[in-house]
Amino acid sequence: MSPMATTDHHLSALDGSPDVLAAARGKVALFVNVASQCGLTPQYTGMQQLQETYGPDRFTVIGFPCNQFGAQEPGTAEEIGTFCETNYNVTFPMTEKIEVNGDARSALYAELTEVADQEGKIGDIGWNFEKFVIGADGSVVARFSPMTAPDDPALVAAIEGALA
Repeated sequence: MSPMATTDHHLSALDGSPDVLAAARGKVALFVNVASQCGLTPQYTGMQQLQETYGPDRFTVIGFPCNQFGAQEPGTAEEIGTFCETNYNVTFPMTEKIEVNGDARSALYAELTEVADQEGKIGDIGWNFEKFVIGADGSVVARFSPMTAPDDPALVAAIEGALA
């Protein structure tokens, strides 16, 4: 039996609608665990720029709100959605709030954390805004640290390579 594609996991959208990852099936995607009150939160601007540059037909960003790092995503689904739309004009899909580490880690992130990042690190998510480039077949193409900006040449090259 082949491994499950990352996009075959079932998560609800921030607004409660089912199967938000369906938006990424057959597309290249950038999965990012996000938080509204983090020093890295301005990365939403670059993430939205990637969405506008490469989406919506063959690419999508998907945000995964998570409150596990410094309690920097304490809001309700409605508060998170409003914050992202009001401050960063986010148009890409967002999942329900999830856990990316620990015993309650989502099955998707259990799979994602088995992939090494650019420095060879495997395992737990280090902080908000860790990034995974997902191929159109649902496989993980690359993993990037939270400090990697959305416009970083290596990240953009990974997206463009997956789109080629």
